[in-house]
Amino acid sequence: MKLFDEAFLRQLEQLTLVSRRARRGQIQGERRSPKRGRSVEFADYRNYVPGDDLRSVDWNVYARLGRPFVKLFSEEEDTTVHFLLDASRSMAFGSPPKWEHAMRLAGALGYVALAGMDRVAAMAMGGDGAAVMPPIRTKRQALAWFDWLQTLRPDGEAHLGPAVRRYAARARQVGPAVLISDLLDPSWEEGLTALFARRFDVIVLHVLAPQEVDPDVEGDLELVDSETGHSVEITADYDLLARYRDSLDAWRAQIRDFCVRREMSYVFVETTTPLRELLLAHLRLHAVLE
Repeated sequence: MKLFDEAFLRQLEQLTLVSRRARRGQIQGERRSPKRGRSVEFADYRNYVPGDDLRSVDWNVYARLGRPFVKLFSEEEDTTVHFLLDASRSMAFGSPPKWEHAMRLAGALGYVALAGMDRVAAMAMGGDGAAVMPPIRTKRQALAWFDWLQTLRPDGEAHLGPAVRRYAARARQVGPAVLISDLLDPSWEEGLTALFARRFDVIVLHVLAPQEVDPDVEGDLELVDSETGHSVEITADYDLLARYRDSLDAWRAQIRDFCVRREMSYVFVETTTPLRELLLAHLRLHAVLE
């Protein structure tokens, strides 16, 4: 299955994933590094010391101040963008299904990173355990990225907290980390805390189906947890649905506040939002893309 048409890919190539922190990369790319290098973008001055290349001295400053200063320039390098995908059974729920939206969202953001000469690494949590994709780089690897995503099927439990904690501990290069999940796994705080502790730039894309946001149900029902199989009987009336919506709002506010306090980006995504609108408008509005 072809995930995106050529016209949409050309639009994605005009976007950049925003990284809040300059990183030390491995090879030259398009992101600003904390190292000083040879790009044309001026970064700072420092005092001249014997042995410095005289061509790097700003003689205009010397003429004004009578002291030599060396001009420093930003060096642009690549970074690794980490995608952490919730592929648990609950992500198969909804119309449109949450997993289909999450998979295409990851595919598009990964393409943005590859087109920007960044590395892309990923882990999908669900089924029999975590599936890891080693880092890839350049647009030529985009097909491998799309193929890997389309082999995944939502199943089992995510165990999000322990899985993300292990991934964060093993990551060799820290960078932007994009978590795409419905966050129904109660261990989400553990995972985000582990990413925060290792200074990832965390972006949380919280995906829910419209049937979860505003359920259209009534009468006596048995609700079954799609991951654990646990069930509960309810009577869906006006009061119960009102309490449900209040609880949902409080839960989303709790997650958003958790992220804001740790300078993480939090974006709520309902699967009825068209992918093009989400990428070209909503994520730019939230400073995830520019």
